[in-house]
Amino acid sequence: MQSNDYIMLLVGSQHLYGPSVLCQVRDNSGSLCARLNAANLPVPVTLHGIGTTSQEIADACRVAESDPHCLGMMVWMHTFSPAKMWIAGLQNLSKPLLHLHTQHGASIPWSTIDMDYMNLHQSAHGGREFGHVCARLNKRRCVVVGHAQDPAVHQRIAAWQQAAVMRQALASTRIARFGDNMRQVAVTDGDKVGLQIALGLEVDGYGIGDLVDCLPSADDASVEERLATYESDYELVPELRSGGAKRESLIEQARIDIALDSFLGDGGYHGFTTTFEDLHGLPQLPGLAVQRQMAGGRGFGAEGDWKTAALLRATKQICDRCSFMEDYTYDFGEQSLVLGAHMLEVCPSIAANKPQAEVHPLGIGGKSDPTRLVFEAAPGPAINLSLIDLGDRLRLLANVVDVQACQPLPNLPVARALWQPRPSLSAAAEAWILAGGAHHTVFADGLNLTTVEDFAVMTGIELVVINETTDMPSLRQQLIA
Repeated sequence: MQSNDYIMLLVGSQHLYGPSVLCQVRDNSGSLCARLNAANLPVPVTLHGIGTTSQEIADACRVAESDPHCLGMMVWMHTFSPAKMWIAGLQNLSKPLLHLHTQHGASIPWSTIDMDYMNLHQSAHGGREFGHVCARLNKRRCVVVGHAQDPAVHQRIAAWQQAAVMRQALASTRIARFGDNMRQVAVTDGDKVGLQIALGLEVDGYGIGDLVDCLPSADDASVEERLATYESDYELVPELRSGGAKRESLIEQARIDIALDSFLGDGGYHGFTTTFEDLHGLPQLPGLAVQRQMAGGRGFGAEGDWKTAALLRATKQICDRCSFMEDYTYDFGEQSLVLGAHMLEVCPSIAANKPQAEVHPLGIGGKSDPTRLVFEAAPGPAINLSLIDLGDRLRLLANVVDVQACQPLPNLPVARALWQPRPSLSAAAEAWILAGGAHHTVFADGLNLTTVEDFAVMTGIELVVINETTDMPSLRQQLIA
């Protein structure tokens, strides 16, 4: 999100009530905007004005649609606003739409209320008129009901705004793929053209040699600067410290890290993929280098998984603690848990403690022993997300999980997260598999499920939620439908 991004507020009314009422509507609209901005929402709200004619509304929608800094439109029907005059504008609006169904006063003034008050405060049925036309237009939108001073309303609007940020980020995301997807793997592949049409993201393919050509950009001074950063941010095992027996492994990761900065930065890319089946010219599989790139905000997908890389980049715009992840192995014991990890590439933003840089053999890829960050994810609730291509449509899966502390894993030198899926491992895994979810996910600690739901509405992606309320018979019927 950029500093000058905003949400446009357009307030509906009409000329039937006379100029004095419209003046009051304008004043109250300014007060509403101020209340919302005082709530420290993720994105500031800017009052565009009052829509009282088809032309005014169409002009406002045109401004919202054409301004790249407008992330979405919020509308409020202060009075009754005949909704036929909204049709032309809404038909040309593809930005996210939030209908705030509120009114200026929180309570009815029982002793003084008269017809003038009733005419001015007509959101109750003005909002229904607007909602009817949106339904007729099959307009994707979210509806938030409540008074603008209610913290619950602020939280709901904030979740929608975060979804708008994700949607905007995804629409502008550019992913560089180094090599193709892992051979014979289905879920990491997909229709790049279809997703660009549907969501706006771009995916470009490169040979790994294009990255190798950037390695000379990592001069000695740049490498030393990057090594100093590693030493500050992470605990280095003795053999990786200056003069250590395996220091060269850390240096190679620094060179790859710098080369990635150079290539992705120069190309305007927001994320990337690699595959261990295409490493020609690299001395080792990128490990710590990839982890650093994710920590800096870039998306990543292993084995060519460009969909997860794009989704991770979008998620990182609103969630500090998120990472590329994979369901790796199960514990069908008393609690039934999932051990999530990957060979090397898990973002240190989810770490419970300061990560440790270690170097170990890797029995895949056929390269020298790579340096990686080893850590455990912080306990607490989290969400696993998977974006999949079903051919005729996209589907987003969201599984709410509870991260727990790991037992010691002295022989597993990888970053990891241990979680119990909701409602249970058996139900969650069955639901995930029936829905066609990928083995790669975006693991997000602190992401609001409501934001995920709003994001699915905005983008038109089918959403499958797996959480504590999941009922398997109902879910099976949902997937059949």
